Amino acid sequence: MATDDGLARDDYALERVPAAARYGWPTVAIQRFGLLSALSQFLLGATLGMGMTFWSAVLAVTLGAVILEIVAIAIGIAGMREGLSTSVLARWTGFGRHGSGLVSLVIATALLGWFGVQSAVLGQGLSSLLGGPAWVWAIVGGLAITAIVVPGFAGMAWTAWITVPAFLVLAGWAIVVELGKQPLGDLIASAPPGPALSLAQGATLVAGGFIVGAVISPDMCRFNRTARDVVKQTVVGITLGEYVLALVGVLLAHALRTGDIVTIVTTTSGVIGTIVLVAATLKTNDWNLYAAGLGITNVLHTTFGVRAGRAVVTIILGVVGTTLAALGIADHLVDFLILLGVAIPPIAGIMVAEYYVVRRWSSLLEESRATGSVPTSAPNWVPAALVIWVAAAAIGKYLEWGIPALNALLAAFVLYVVAGKLGLTGSPSRGKPSA
Repeated sequence: MATDDGLARDDYALERVPAAARYGWPTVAIQRFGLLSALSQFLLGATLGMGMTFWSAVLAVTLGAVILEIVAIAIGIAGMREGLSTSVLARWTGFGRHGSGLVSLVIATALLGWFGVQSAVLGQGLSSLLGGPAWVWAIVGGLAITAIVVPGFAGMAWTAWITVPAFLVLAGWAIVVELGKQPLGDLIASAPPGPALSLAQGATLVAGGFIVGAVISPDMCRFNRTARDVVKQTVVGITLGEYVLALVGVLLAHALRTGDIVTIVTTTSGVIGTIVLVAATLKTNDWNLYAAGLGITNVLHTTFGVRAGRAVVTIILGVVGTTLAALGIADHLVDFLILLGVAIPPIAGIMVAEYYVVRRWSSLLEESRATGSVPTSAPNWVPAALVIWVAAAAIGKYLEWGIPALNALLAAFVLYVVAGKLGLTGSPSRGKPSA
């Protein structure tokens, strides 16, 4: 396997991933599933279970999963084909050089929020297992994850091969131990124990809970070898993650009448379950930090012309995210998920519309792809894309019909296609130096 010799430990943060540095699909797929095989997915299921019947939750999961798979596959194939991260690819898929920096900043902020959320939950799990303040364990866990991410993709892969199988064992344990105590039919038919959630709210929680993971698919899929590999890993990872893990969380919430993930874990699987769940959190949270590091690396390059080392950026962000965990950002989880459900999808909608339909900047990507380099020029800004981004996010938030995440995604896609047909998205001749 080739190594990133030119940008040691940078994992081609600002470059195309060459063919020699790519992996077979199982190695990437285990990481895709690792993003969903964690405390957060049980927490999502428990949140749905507190406010929805089982079959309503199934429908919410179905709608949310379909949105995620379509987005992840479409943008993931673009990332695989170009070998570029989401942040860098955005320069030629609707946003321009400085616009991609803004996109990177927004996504990195969201990912750091997730990093804080999951580090805080990890701290709660360790506190219940070993005693001591949860915020102290959140700091320990956050710094441990940072250490895993600094070496990059290769170092994160072995973590997934250890933690993901262990998490699957836990999921089976939870089903056998707790759900076996009550007739399954009774749990499926039982009323939710908490305040009601509507179908739109539930589907938005599902889509919003992983929409950032879908949008950053190129960060992962650039290490894939074929489009078929992207499809296989996405369908397997999201289907298992959403249907199996989230719905188990729904049933556990109905069985134990609580949405408290720590209570659910310690009740169903005790010490062993807590240890495995903590380990699984390391796997999903490493990608939050890794992708945030790629995003900020792009921000520094597009805004200041600085080619900062990804490893150094990762360490700084790890400290920031760990601080967020210690400050208790997890208390605002539901509001955070709903916000993500409408603010992030327009980014993917615009990128997919430009890459597959409008193709205003596709010639720049095609010319450089043959040499394995990045285009030498890019538009600085694409004002139409920024206006569409804000408008689509507003549609997602304020349109009182349908699923907000889907509304925002489709609005961005349609509006950008129209803008492209009207010639409002610029032309390659207006590109500026990119490197």
